[in-house]
Amino acid sequence: MAWFMGLSSVCQGFLATLFTYFVTALGASLVFFFRSMNQKVLDLMMGFAAGVMIAASFWSLLAPAIELATALNGNAWLISATGFMLGGVFVIGSDILLARASLIKAKGTELKRSILLTAAVTIHNIPEGLAIGVAFGSAAMGIAGASAEGAVMLALGVGLQNFPEGVCVAMPLRRSGVKRLKSFLAGQASGMVEPFAGVFGVMFSLAVQGALPIALSFSAGAMIAVVCSELIPESFRDNRIVAAFGVLLGFAVMMMLDVAFG
Repeated sequence: MAWFMGLSSVCQGFLATLFTYFVTALGASLVFFFRSMNQKVLDLMMGFAAGVMIAASFWSLLAPAIELATALNGNAWLISATGFMLGGVFVIGSDILLARASLIKAKGTELKRSILLTAAVTIHNIPEGLAIGVAFGSAAMGIAGASAEGAVMLALGVGLQNFPEGVCVAMPLRRSGVKRLKSFLAGQASGMVEPFAGVFGVMFSLAVQGALPIALSFSAGAMIAVVCSELIPESFRDNRIVAAFGVLLGFAVMMMLDVAFG
């Protein structure tokens, strides 16, 4: 861990988001061995990831955004609320556009449907990678409330969420008769954007400090929107109690780690 902390923030952001991509690919790789996976395990993992991301959205992103906006003599509540809403609207708007595209292409080929599914998950992964990058950039700048350890925990939470995400993209394709390799490629492709978004997030936060409160709160809003639109509905659909326990556990673990290392 010491060697990682000694790296530049750009390298840290890149490696952290490379890890989250690898976990996505790992989840998608299960199609080479199985046609399905225990739903309770997936729901517990998605619930835990939802709890982690909710906690991280406040302690790793929104709280530092408010503190930095205050330090820069800005209107902290307005800046943070604006960024938060913009991040949420970005995810919700993307979902609406993709839903319309899905209706248009509903009678299309299996390849078109897989492309739309991969595109939906990919768009959700952009703010996740951005959030990790901005968290590392904020820690490198010594922003109050931000720490490299907190950014690492954020990456771990996103990575945990990406495992069932890779499974949930690849497995349905495999069950419908798509070949293993094509199913795997579709599943892992959704995570490829995260390293690019992560590096951009670090570089942006280092270059434009004045815009950092907006970037942090934007990432927080986007992550909450992803939790509400993707993780919570999926995990609570079949195993509500298991998923609820996962959310509570994930939130508690992330809260303790963020407070301890913050």
